[in-house]
Amino acid sequence: MAVRLEKPWRKLVQEELGSVHGQMGVFQLANADHEIIFIGFAGGRSLFGLKGELQEHLGSADSFRLEITTAYKTRHQELLMVHFADHGHYPVLNTAEETRGLGRLSP
Repeated sequence: MAVRLEKPWRKLVQEELGSVHGQMGVFQLANADHEIIFIGFAGGRSLFGLKGELQEHLGSADSFRLEITTAYKTRHQELLMVHFADHGHYPVLNTAEETRGLGRLSP
């Protein structure tokens, strides 16, 4: 498995969410230029899983991509650390609380 989430971007619109199910996993949201603005996850306490989490973000991003995994918490942290390693900062919509205590990846 690749460390980076490299699946194709999909428009964040209600019609596109029809094919997303209530599974656990991670997702990335992007602006119109496909710059990642948020990395999130759907866990055991997420109402309607990935579909529910993405519906909460309708209107706040242009596109999304996701990965289904039961190791959502670890994968979420990994994606945040990869983003920091690649860009020198975390996505703009992720909070300091979400990124506090994360390690750094070696080049």
